Amino acid sequence: MLGLAKRVKARILQASTSEVYGDPEVHPQHEGYWGKVNPIGIRSCYDEGKRCAETLFFDYYRQHNLDIKVVRIFNTYGPKMHPNDGRVVSNFIVQALKGEDITIYGDGSQTRSFCHVDDMVQAFILMMNTEKGFTGPVNVGNPCEYSILELAEKTLSFVGSKSRIVYLPLPQDDPKQRMPDITIAQSKLDWTPKVQLDEGLKGTIEYFRKTIK
Repeated sequence: MLGLAKRVKARILQASTSEVYGDPEVHPQHEGYWGKVNPIGIRSCYDEGKRCAETLFFDYYRQHNLDIKVVRIFNTYGPKMHPNDGRVVSNFIVQALKGEDITIYGDGSQTRSFCHVDDMVQAFILMMNTEKGFTGPVNVGNPCEYSILELAEKTLSFVGSKSRIVYLPLPQDDPKQRMPDITIAQSKLDWTPKVQLDEGLKGTIEYFRKTIK
């Protein structure tokens, strides 16, 4: 894709990820933080793949003056998620709607921030409309932090489910904290997420009610 963008002189955006920060020692995570990533762990194929992609983007920018844009996406959710995509929001909603156990890995104290897809898409559009030479990376996510247990309890409450919460071992290298510093997005893109978790979660639950059989 970088080669194609170079050939046709196109602007190109990389949908990178907050996973480039690994299990962070800096909180909240800002774009200048280089991360703490295990290069040979069970998550490393994804984490290092995204880090490598960022490297390639910036190599093309430096060597060929390619018009690149890089955003680092934090947890995103909303209608039209696939029920089996393995993401925590869709997992919890599907389990709650089916009356199955809600599976939490670890004790549920690990934190995430959840950005609604509508806000995320708006950030992409704003990023692609910035001037040439502004490359990022730019964190894109909701800076409100919730524990996984809080998310599970909200989901159960909004669904009205009697599902039980069960705890399973925490996978290797699972980040204990995840929350974006969005200072650059606010100043350069004039972007701040508008959809808060309660509102977005209720809408996502209603989508799944209509699709889950």
